[in-house]
Amino acid sequence: MDFPVNTLRNFYYLRAIVAFAWVAIVFAAAKAPPLVAGTLLVIYPAWDAIANVIDARRSGGLAANPGQRFNALTSIITAVAMAVAFTLRGNEGGVLVFGVWALLAGLFQLAVGIRRRKLGGQAFMMISGAQSALAGVHFVFKAFDNAPSVAQIAPYAAFGGFYFLLSALWLTFRKSPRPVTVA
Repeated sequence: MDFPVNTLRNFYYLRAIVAFAWVAIVFAAAKAPPLVAGTLLVIYPAWDAIANVIDARRSGGLAANPGQRFNALTSIITAVAMAVAFTLRGNEGGVLVFGVWALLAGLFQLAVGIRRRKLGGQAFMMISGAQSALAGVHFVFKAFDNAPSVAQIAPYAAFGGFYFLLSALWLTFRKSPRPVTVA
């Protein structure tokens, strides 16, 4: 399938901007009531679901992109489960669900990066996916011990934004921004 590299580049810039904006909002709301923290935890995977659907639509649809399809589905389920977990168990419940989601989303992102490796800039996506999976495992364990606050989770999103920015910059400055056939 032909994939427009410029579309992917612009999408990566969007993902970076949204991640950095989420981090800024988290820090601005650091002293806000717990409901705000819970809402921010729900928003992050909800945005990820939307972003995966947008990306898949631009690259052949959800049927042609199983990694994005599963990531979008996982993120939708996570947003709902996060709201329930945060309501029932507070921060610990929210962090537990966030951790499981980060693990799964990271594995899906790693798979998508591997599939798109010929496009260039995907090494950053693969690193980001692996780091997300590892962070997810860390968050799960911390949820049972001393669950981090949403502000302590924000660096996770900042790193994700950084990797999207690096991929976008790579695609911006590469020599031939022509459509590439992805197997």
